Amino acid sequence: MGDLTAAGHPARPSRAGRVVRVAGPLVELEQTGGVAMNDMVLLGAAQLPAEVVAITSSRVTVQAYEYTGGLAPGDPARSLGAPVTARLSPALLGGVYDGLLRPLSVAGDWLTPGTRDAPSPPRTWVFSPSAPGGRHLTEGSVVGEVAVAGSVTPRILVPPGCSGEVEFVAPEGEHPEDAVLAVVGGVEIRVGTDWPVRRPRPVRERVPARAPLTTGQRVIDLLFPVARGSTVAVPGGFGTGKTMLLQQVAKWCDADVIVYIGCGERGNEMADVITDFAALSDPRTGGRLADRTVIIANSSNMPMMAREASVYTGVTVAEYFRDMGYDVVVIADSTSRWAEALREFASRTGALPAEEGYPAGLASALAAFYERAAAVTTLGAGPGSVTVIGAVSPPGGDLAEPVTSHTERFVRGLWTLDRDLAYARHYPAVSWSHSFSRDAAVLSGSPAAGGARDVAGRRAAVAGLLAEADRLADLVDLMGITALPPPERISVLAGRLVREAVLQQSALSPTDAHCTPARTAALVDAVLAVVERCRALVSSGVPPERVEQADFTALLRAREEARAEDTAAVEAGRDAVLGGLGELS
Repeated sequence: MGDLTAAGHPARPSRAGRVVRVAGPLVELEQTGGVAMNDMVLLGAAQLPAEVVAITSSRVTVQAYEYTGGLAPGDPARSLGAPVTARLSPALLGGVYDGLLRPLSVAGDWLTPGTRDAPSPPRTWVFSPSAPGGRHLTEGSVVGEVAVAGSVTPRILVPPGCSGEVEFVAPEGEHPEDAVLAVVGGVEIRVGTDWPVRRPRPVRERVPARAPLTTGQRVIDLLFPVARGSTVAVPGGFGTGKTMLLQQVAKWCDADVIVYIGCGERGNEMADVITDFAALSDPRTGGRLADRTVIIANSSNMPMMAREASVYTGVTVAEYFRDMGYDVVVIADSTSRWAEALREFASRTGALPAEEGYPAGLASALAAFYERAAAVTTLGAGPGSVTVIGAVSPPGGDLAEPVTSHTERFVRGLWTLDRDLAYARHYPAVSWSHSFSRDAAVLSGSPAAGGARDVAGRRAAVAGLLAEADRLADLVDLMGITALPPPERISVLAGRLVREAVLQQSALSPTDAHCTPARTAALVDAVLAVVERCRALVSSGVPPERVEQADFTALLRAREEARAEDTAAVEAGRDAVLGGLGELS
């Protein structure tokens, strides 16, 4: 923890007390004074980490982040006089950590109870200064850079609340981890810094989010886009593909840094994430994707209250890299299990439960988490952003349950996963009728590559075809396709072509796992051209059954056969289908 708080002010003197009551993760201490909310407290002989969550005249209530078995009344407790902090450093890139940001790579099979900082081998940094001595710097200014593997170049910044003349700057070259790299206004600046996880890092100003975050998933980028610095929720029942979709976004989105929070996830799923990220090459640089990824692994067999801290730890890490001028994506999988930790602790305190046993402050907690997403002007006057994407796992797929309904109020986008689509093996199973994007309007101002229609025009055309096909689906199930008039039979065909040729996307395909905006635009334009030709044939008197029996294989296969920017292959598939339709006239 150190002797200084994250703001650089001396920590309050530590205070000793005694445990008076233990109820799972809830521990009550005798009131000894000098304790503040959110202070870190060490419990018992093992010094289990805990955080102050309530203070009365006689008792201090803390939530323990370790298993409290064996802890008993009368055991010692010591407040460190400073809040729960995260140790922020460029060394976080490529690492795997628990909810308190303790590295798991050197922890063995299990973290030793009470471990605050897992031992790690000494490390040196290659430092390149950029601020000469004597220059006046303000908070957020760049002092220099350190070299790491991958495409991210970490910058050493003047900490918040500090400004003044550069009194010392280290020479270029290798320096040990704890070396002073610069002294600005009397404050020593090192590679690492501490910051309270529940306090947002300051910025110069928040700005409107107007730049798109390209995810590489067609259904999202086309119909429900997200802006850099925005928020999205991904609700869906068991088996609908939430984890797979979030992993695809993490692998292929065009953010600079990915912070993946496995909040109460199954151990095998977290193992898959770690293995995949370590093996996957970065499409930007050809290096390892893990080199620009921070994974916070809180599996379901870890202490429950560590889940509650993990989302704040993750977003604090994201803000650290955002302040360097990078675009960061935080993926929390899932906020439902985080909310379960809130419910568990609230029941221990005897708080009056609200809906389905969740605490009354659930909505406020969700709002505070998503509020930390933003596109900003950093203290150093550069752009940066944190985008938050949170999965929601409603029990039984009930989207009316409290976590889902409250989350919808605070996010800018909703990618609802549909059980019927997933069971029909349509992936990603994003429902086009129950999802939305409030960012779509501001992201549709410029034309996209690959065709004459602009982004909004393509989105409106595809949404219209899907809505019409959904309207007719019940009639088809009731009376059969032959009972519909010819124009409406083509509408049903159009919906099928859109679903199979555009919206479906295989995460296991080497060519279709990721799709560029240009190829998405080409696929949409190809489908719209074929649909227009089908409508024209039916209007000219061609029987609809002949149109329905036409060979659309070349169009349906184009999404997997066309690579990256290869729009020519898509156009070839379109022309092959149009040629076959031309023989019907």
